[in-house]
Amino acid sequence: MDLSKLGVWFFTDRMAAPLAADTAKRIEDLGFSALWIPETVGRNPFVHAAWLLANTSSLIIATGIANIYHREPGVTLAAQNTLAEQSDNRFLLGLGVSHKPLVEGLRGLTYGPPVATMRDYLDKMAASPYTGPPPKERPPTVIAALGPKMLELASEKCDGAHPYFTSPSHTKMARDVMGPDSLLCVEQKVIFETDPTKARDIARKAAQTYQGLPNYRNNWLRMGLGEADIDGDGSDTFIDATFAWGEIDAIKNRLQEHYDAGASHVCVQPIHPEGRMGDIDWRVLEALA
Repeated sequence: MDLSKLGVWFFTDRMAAPLAADTAKRIEDLGFSALWIPETVGRNPFVHAAWLLANTSSLIIATGIANIYHREPGVTLAAQNTLAEQSDNRFLLGLGVSHKPLVEGLRGLTYGPPVATMRDYLDKMAASPYTGPPPKERPPTVIAALGPKMLELASEKCDGAHPYFTSPSHTKMARDVMGPDSLLCVEQKVIFETDPTKARDIARKAAQTYQGLPNYRNNWLRMGLGEADIDGDGSDTFIDATFAWGEIDAIKNRLQEHYDAGASHVCVQPIHPEGRMGDIDWRVLEALA
């Protein structure tokens, strides 16, 4: 799999299918190696990945992340192998345990201990039968990993990790834990806005969805942020640690900080300056391309 250093992470769920396909094509034409798509309460990410793969020719489609509570391990293995075989190995499986409020509160399921639950899921995937035409190469798997134990599991059982909403200091910690050989595919939110007040206001709106989710909060505390930094509107320290904003050179410098800290791949999430979740700020992608 030709996963270069730079990709894009975006919520295509808010786009009609033809627009999502056109978006993937444009990202491909700009030269980004991958498009990462989430799973929340919208599309089935595997079905949508098939659509995006069918409408592109070289772009890798990655799930960032597919929720393990939404399907049993053998079904995930079948989806992974099917998509990899159909796309000539352009599918990257990203799996995660999500968050207790989403799994129990939203879905009515039982949320287990994150690391043990993920380990068991990966073991059952590996033991599941698959009799369809095999992909030409073994398709890669990464897991959403933030804390040291999940990062260790990513290194032990998978091809790597996909940390989300972190910082270059976290990237360094992750690389130290995982060693030199694992994929480290880091998401970075970017805002092409030079006015500090405007940029931070945009970032605060984007952060609201995540601030109450325990796995992210615990990780931000591990990163050295305090409860006062995270709560409410979020402090400037919190915003500046987790968002890249400013001139394009400042954004490039943040990406370089991740690479210097050990990231294999950074997928940028372009936050629209008017806060529209379904719209990409193409200016920043064109500048980074």
